[in-house]
Amino acid sequence: MGELNEQRWAVLSARGCEAMGLTYVEAAELMRRLVREKVSGICVITDDAAHRVSLTENSTARQSRRNGLRPRR
Repeated sequence: MGELNEQRWAVLSARGCEAMGLTYVEAAELMRRLVREKVSGICVITDDAAHRVSLTENSTARQSRRNGLRPRR
């Protein structure tokens, strides 16, 4: 139960990273709010995983720009 109380959780959605550095309870509250707002693709993951996703998205966007393509949203 200790990990759930640590500020190590992030919320991702189809829009991208919504928040990082949350406790699991805070992440669950944000997730519920986003569901009410009809935001899709919501999940709770660790900050470490969110950071890796962010790096991957940035790398893909840079590569797309080099190839003359627009990054997907």
